[in-house]
Amino acid sequence: MSPPLRHPIVFGVLGGIASGKSRVARLLAGEGGVVLAADDLAQAALDSPTVQALLRQEFGASAVAPDGRTDRKVLSERIFGDPAARRRLEGWIHPVVRERIFAGLAEAREQRAERIVLDVPLLLENAAQHELVRECDHLVFVGAPAAERERRAVAERSWRPGEVARREATQLPLHEKRRRADIVIENDGTLEELEAKIHDVLEAVYRT
Repeated sequence: MSPPLRHPIVFGVLGGIASGKSRVARLLAGEGGVVLAADDLAQAALDSPTVQALLRQEFGASAVAPDGRTDRKVLSERIFGDPAARRRLEGWIHPVVRERIFAGLAEAREQRAERIVLDVPLLLENAAQHELVRECDHLVFVGAPAAERERRAVAERSWRPGEVARREATQLPLHEKRRRADIVIENDGTLEELEAKIHDVLEAVYRT
């Protein structure tokens, strides 16, 4: 049974890497909604002078690219094989991202946005720290075939083959994320098919 509707409705998006979560988040929000994307907020935090000074000290000058932005590819190569380094980096970034997400939630509610969508990759994994799950009226799992997610990661993100599986091994299993969701959207077709699925989801939510 779905929880009673609040206004605005808040969706939390779950799913595997390269499953299309960000696209689904934008479609769920629509023109009258707001997407709070943790990756964008994390990049802003990584590019701050304070964090960049820590990154240079921890990982060397190569952590910051020539254009002045933090090089997330370099960081990923360093931290995913070093849990202690990953925890230190998360300790610098996650509190800032949490603060900005809650500020965004408050602002969107004050402005009476139609919908708010939390595009937070570790929404369930870090739930005890950020407590964002309790802000959600619905958890939406975005499914996509493993081979297609691998193809997207290699083609669109220039990741090495096998990188998706390596990173997901540090996260909650996909079957558990799917189980925790009350809405499942399979992103295994065309954009038009995905848009139709989002339309059906929103119609069902507003009928409850």
